[in-house]
Amino acid sequence: MPQHLALFPDHSGGTPQPPPQSQSQSQSLRKLAMSHLMGAASSAPSSPRIYANGNHPDGDVHFQHGALPPPGTSSLTNALKTLNLDASVSHLPGSAQYDSPYSRSISSTAPTSPRIPPVRQNSGSHTPRIRPHATTLNIPGMTRSRASPDGRIPDRDVAAKLVIIMVGLPARGKSYITKKIHRYLSWQQHNAKIFNVGHRRRIAAGVANPSDSSPTTTSNRIDVPSQAATILSKSAQGPDIVVESEPTKLDLNNPAADGKPREKMDQSAKFFDPKNEAAAKLREQVALDTLDELLTYLLQQGGAVGILDATNSTIHRRRLLVERIKAREPKLGILFIESICHDQNLLEANMRLKLFGPDYKDKDPRQALEDFRLRVKAYESAYEPLGQWEEENDLQYIQMIDVGRKIIQFRLRGFLSGGIASYLTTFNLSPRQIWITRHGQSEDNRLNKLGGDSELTERGHCYGHALYNFITYKRKEWLIQQKNKIASSTFPPEPGDNTPPYPEPNKELDDKNFCVWTSMLKRSIETAEYFEADDDYDVKAWEMLNEMNAGAFEGMTYDEIAEKYPEEYAKRAKDKLGYIYPGVGGEGYLQVISRLRDMVREIERITDHVLIISHRSVCRVLMAYFMDLTREDIADLDLPLGLLYSIEPKPYGIEFHAYKYNEATEWFDEIPDYKPRKTVDRNK
Repeated sequence: MPQHLALFPDHSGGTPQPPPQSQSQSQSLRKLAMSHLMGAASSAPSSPRIYANGNHPDGDVHFQHGALPPPGTSSLTNALKTLNLDASVSHLPGSAQYDSPYSRSISSTAPTSPRIPPVRQNSGSHTPRIRPHATTLNIPGMTRSRASPDGRIPDRDVAAKLVIIMVGLPARGKSYITKKIHRYLSWQQHNAKIFNVGHRRRIAAGVANPSDSSPTTTSNRIDVPSQAATILSKSAQGPDIVVESEPTKLDLNNPAADGKPREKMDQSAKFFDPKNEAAAKLREQVALDTLDELLTYLLQQGGAVGILDATNSTIHRRRLLVERIKAREPKLGILFIESICHDQNLLEANMRLKLFGPDYKDKDPRQALEDFRLRVKAYESAYEPLGQWEEENDLQYIQMIDVGRKIIQFRLRGFLSGGIASYLTTFNLSPRQIWITRHGQSEDNRLNKLGGDSELTERGHCYGHALYNFITYKRKEWLIQQKNKIASSTFPPEPGDNTPPYPEPNKELDDKNFCVWTSMLKRSIETAEYFEADDDYDVKAWEMLNEMNAGAFEGMTYDEIAEKYPEEYAKRAKDKLGYIYPGVGGEGYLQVISRLRDMVREIERITDHVLIISHRSVCRVLMAYFMDLTREDIADLDLPLGLLYSIEPKPYGIEFHAYKYNEATEWFDEIPDYKPRKTVDRNK
């Protein structure tokens, strides 16, 4: 019998005795093993010592500087070596050849010890971590960490948060850019907010009340259809401008403390003259106090991006802002965005839009225009563009010239800054139409089944034919209207013109193409079959426009899910936006938003008309972007089959129309005063 088998019971039933010459060694081995186990249970193994001079008391052992020492040996292993039994044990069948405390134990029928998760520690050091955490990519719904389970920027990652400071002379489109950036970031579920210095300046000067802005709150934004087409110029306070309730040093958001009306300060061009010291002091204090509100939002209220909308046209002002930010939190990111306008026609049109702003309401248009020109000259006398000072102080910035025709950027750091720069390159003011609709009725729609790739019903094919006829008619009608508008307008536009024309983009009207984009699914492609047969339309299928994947629930109805998987059904009802369908390929709304990011940029970039024929979840997400819906409204937007939306980008925002398919007439009827609402039928 081999010697090593003498240490273990014979599985055949007998228990052979060890040879006489090895009995004393066996007894010693058992005693040492028991002593080792008791010692291991009573105290943790000590860390191996590293001697500074490289000499080890047990031998000439040298460690390379900065390298970890080899693993130590256990007391049991040393005991076995002493008894010359380590070779016998180490060569047992199935045992690993490791001389380490992590070596596999000898085969045993005893149950394995439960795995105890490691205790979170600081790399073995007692010194607390002082460096900031890594500011890598955070995408809601697509990244997950202990600090940020939902993928949003966590409060601890202050270095990932961003202060955007707008720079530029009046009438350069700063507020247009500001609101589009805010809409884009909010649509991606980043907590972003605009802080408009001009509005607070009017409150401080006593010419406006906090209620004048009519801030749109989360609860009422979806119920106000007129606010869906946000006016993206500083001529009106759109739903993006939310006035904080917390008072600042100048008490900008509340009436005077004594209850008496403020003494009004002149808001004409003289107010903006750099030589007017009293007004300059007020403007500077308002800017700093508004910045304090922004910093409070980022550092104490869970914000990720704060946008300071003001001229900030001098190095002195920008230095004050940077010093205030660094004093409050030095790790916050700072990004300057400057809007420059060299196109005189574009500048002239922007000036006309300013006449509808709160500074000039109820005033003669011609006098207001002249006063505004004087205001611009006052700013120009002290204007200092971004450049050398920002570069010497290693401050990242973007210069946007003529609303995106040219982009200059310096030292962009972080995923937010890079994403914003990429988004800004897509801007264009070309007049065009964007149409969004769901496909016609499919076989699965008729059965209320989720997902799948079924074909259209006969009613679905009829919808596709009516859609082709209606879009073709509206395309021709739009071209005639645009040409008539150009023929009847004057340029430069007269004071009071509501929609000043932009001559350069309008040159492309006759050559404008019409794109039709579908998903890769049959019901979407079949809805576009009549467009495909017309060479005057460019049809393309996009996988990113596919319906949300329901994973294991594909082909089921909501009633079946509620009956068979009540826990999943309740989980989805509680949080539709964050819910992800279980199973292979299962998605949620946050995943759909992520895959549509490039699609939105492409829609913003192209100058042609486009019709998107997609699915409920995709259309909801796209409409949420254009209508600036809150995260609470995206997943519940009512979007039944047969609705058709028209969106026309304008210099001041968007023009929005909604149409409903009429099966009796095979045509589309416009819905007057359309209001987006929450769905009441889960199957629609």
